[in-house]
Amino acid sequence: MQTTIPASVFYFLKELSKNNNRDWFAKHKDRYISEHECMIAFADALLAEMNRHDHIETPSGKRSLYRIYKDTRFSKDKTPYKNNFSGGFRRATKKLRGGYYFHIQPGNTYVAGGFFGPNPEDLKRIREDIARNYEDWRKLFADKSFKQTFNKLQGEQVQTSPKGFSKDHPAIDLLRYKQFILKHSFTDKEVLAPGFLEQVNKTFKSMRPFFNYMSEVLTTDLNGVEVG
Repeated sequence: MQTTIPASVFYFLKELSKNNNRDWFAKHKDRYISEHECMIAFADALLAEMNRHDHIETPSGKRSLYRIYKDTRFSKDKTPYKNNFSGGFRRATKKLRGGYYFHIQPGNTYVAGGFFGPNPEDLKRIREDIARNYEDWRKLFADKSFKQTFNKLQGEQVQTSPKGFSKDHPAIDLLRYKQFILKHSFTDKEVLAPGFLEQVNKTFKSMRPFFNYMSEVLTTDLNGVEVG
């Protein structure tokens, strides 16, 4: 099973970025298929490693990968193809919350995880926990290992205080978040190195304290009673 990403993947993506049109892609379809197969093999190997320490419901590396074809109907950018290979893993069962994402692109490779679009009910529950237990949140993000790997929590925020929460709350900086994302970037040299898969797996594993905490929050009420 292939555990490395060959340099040819980057060569293809760089050329695609410069020639992002259907004629060029059609002429180089065989190259795309070959590089896509490399990414499937890498994703399969990563999935196998992930399942050693987490429960992933995504059935295969192939199923984890997103289409390279863009939906341009509502976009100002009408180029037809993405200039990256990307994919994601879903955690299994309703009790294990959080999702994993990987993005392979020359000069812009990163992995991310967290909660990209919480529904209103989940977002309200998260904010309720922040309001009550913000010191636990601060402790989680102040952890040395967390800061070295992710630096800080990322994601879109509301401009003012969310409805139902005071702008003077001591954790208003956390309450403003409407996405809760952890992100770690890699250099091109790191991506093409033999140990890249292990580094991605290690980074995903480092998200687990955050995922474990959020899973507990989202499966209990404010009194700690299990719901759903």
